Amino acid sequence: MTTTEHIAELVAPVLADTEHSLYDIELAGATVRVLIDGASLEDLQRLSPLISEALDDDDLMPARWYLEVSSPGLERTLRRPEHFTAAIGSQVKIKTTATTEGERRVDGVLESADEQGVTVAGRTLAYGEIERARTVFEWGASQKPARPAKPRPAGARTRRAS
Repeated sequence: MTTTEHIAELVAPVLADTEHSLYDIELAGATVRVLIDGASLEDLQRLSPLISEALDDDDLMPARWYLEVSSPGLERTLRRPEHFTAAIGSQVKIKTTATTEGERRVDGVLESADEQGVTVAGRTLAYGEIERARTVFEWGASQKPARPAKPRPAGARTRRAS
């Protein structure tokens, strides 16, 4: 069992009675990042000490480590088949491995995903050909709300150009 799988087993009981789900676990040096889907800032503040306690009780990592409990965010890293499946229909950016034939960068709508790979912008890639992938949040063109006309004081006249 890998360290991330072990951490997932320790976090599962903490999330069991909540409406949240474990999205991913990232290990970066001495940092353990636990990403929880569907959690507000208040939820993360409440869950963080519970997750910390579960990891401390297990004494999983003997050296000093840092815990980050966070949301996966709007632009989510896609690593596992279930991440890709959940993102079908979303705009994604994929970088392929150096040995993959064709362009290394593939941007477009994630059309399909299964246990073997994905199809993006008409191109099918096996998971082994993907170096990294993420969803792309598309900011809509914001339209300024129409300003209401300022009322003119009673008896005010409009000046005409001569």
